[in-house]
Amino acid sequence: MTLRRAVFLDHSSLDLGDLDLSRLRGCFDELQLHPATAPHEVAERLQGASVAITNKVHLDAAALAACPDLRLILVSATGTNNVDLQAARAQGIVVSNCQGYGTPSVAQHTLALLLALATRLPDYQQAVADGKWAQARQFCLLDFTIVELEGKTLGLLGHGELGGAVARLAEAFGMRVLSGQLPGRPARDDRLSLAELLPQVDALTLHCPLNDSTRNMIGAAELALLKPGAFVVNTARGGLIDEQALADALRSGHLGGAATDVLSVEPPVNGNPLLAGDIPRLVVTPHSAWGAVEARQRIVGQLAENAEAFLQGNPRRVVS
Repeated sequence: MTLRRAVFLDHSSLDLGDLDLSRLRGCFDELQLHPATAPHEVAERLQGASVAITNKVHLDAAALAACPDLRLILVSATGTNNVDLQAARAQGIVVSNCQGYGTPSVAQHTLALLLALATRLPDYQQAVADGKWAQARQFCLLDFTIVELEGKTLGLLGHGELGGAVARLAEAFGMRVLSGQLPGRPARDDRLSLAELLPQVDALTLHCPLNDSTRNMIGAAELALLKPGAFVVNTARGGLIDEQALADALRSGHLGGAATDVLSVEPPVNGNPLLAGDIPRLVVTPHSAWGAVEARQRIVGQLAENAEAFLQGNPRRVVS
């Protein structure tokens, strides 16, 4: 069995020229790389291809029907909402994704955001840039209250592989870790309801999927349950938190700070409540938590593993 031609439709979403693609190239007679692909270009670029590789380019039923030679779709991410899985199944196309590749990268980003909030890092960086340290009457500048993580309580929403990694890092900083019960999930003795969890925690981090049960899971009422001065960090999905409610909670001074690597619509071409210029103690990063070079290289390795397994007649990480 051979895979003659593979087409990576949005290669630049993964590789910035810093990855080794040799193992992936070895899976195919030809690997064609496109930095990005517009919707109207999909069918033409996949003509004659047996493998499509995509991160976020949509492969809907019409696109798949126009590509009768496709046998395998490799998703260079975990989420497969950009692929019509039912249409792929009906057409006999195997769909494999990548899993668990970014755990160390996202976990360290989560702690970096939490540390930035606790140490008021953005505020001090801006103060130095504004010349306030040079104007200080003593050797140091302590205009912004710094708190230690040691002895504080961290609440986790989502305790899978990623949540577990964050818990271990938090415990290394001397934090106590509590896990919350996710809406729509069976109750567990080791998970606290939001009403029980939120008033106890000094910081809340989110590591769960976005679905009908978890959408806007943290709204105005939930934010009000948090201790005054608590931190909120979201490196999961933007829609988990009511963004306007979070902006309001920060403006009111109830929260000690918040940080998010995700927004409800990405990129935020039409703006977002969390991008307003008057929100204090807010750190926003551009969905970059997953993007360490090591994590992206793991994706390349998993893409190759998935292609090799398909060639051997034993597909892995199959989602359809």
